[in-house]
Amino acid sequence: MSEPGLLERWDRQQAAYIADREGRFTAMLDVLDLQSGGAPALVVDLACGPGSLSFRVLERFPRARVVGVDHDPALLALAREAGERYDGRAVFLDEDLTAPGWVDRIRERIGEQLGDLPVAGVVSTTALHWLTPAQLVDAYRAARSLLADAGVFLDGDHFRYDHRQPRLRAWAAEHDRRTQDAAFAQGAEPWDTWWSELAARPGYAELAAERDRRFADRPAPEATGVGFRLGALAQAGFAEHGTVWQLFDDFVVYGVA
Repeated sequence: MSEPGLLERWDRQQAAYIADREGRFTAMLDVLDLQSGGAPALVVDLACGPGSLSFRVLERFPRARVVGVDHDPALLALAREAGERYDGRAVFLDEDLTAPGWVDRIRERIGEQLGDLPVAGVVSTTALHWLTPAQLVDAYRAARSLLADAGVFLDGDHFRYDHRQPRLRAWAAEHDRRTQDAAFAQGAEPWDTWWSELAARPGYAELAAERDRRFADRPAPEATGVGFRLGALAQAGFAEHGTVWQLFDDFVVYGVA
């Protein structure tokens, strides 16, 4: 089993950078509940990290299964350890969302391990901003292809304002600063501190080094706003799309297959 404190500390440090993170999660889970009639069979979590959203899905929906997908070997190892307590309801796969054919491999693995369970939801949180605009459209299109009829895609992230909305941009930045100051004052760890702790665990130094190797040539792309995300959802072929939650520049957007 994984060290419970390390996952709890991950949630605390993430909450320092994401105001009302639990509110965002709750909005996403509520949409899954409403769209699936309270019983999603299978949810795919893209760029799942150590499984924060995956495990919340499993707790909210006791009969659901989750397939988490990520390319970070250290976070995947942590997710797999934590997922052991769910008796096979959580499967975590190593796939690069920018690699050709990843969605076909995921679909094949789902078929092998879970049979014909329909994918009621594809979700992602604080992750897809690492994709370039073109990669993002491709990822949205791939998410659409995984969903069963009337399945829902949900992406929660910071969608930054630009020069056209200077007041909102300034308010959002100040709100982020205050959120971080308050969280760190209450004992939350900065990003780098948490990663140092993870790498110090037995067997994790090599995984952290592999993580660094995999992402060394992937600088963060320029931020995109919510308008681009909504356009990407339309481009990906979702029959309906929009926003379901917002706090300054933090949004949850949705698309229905």
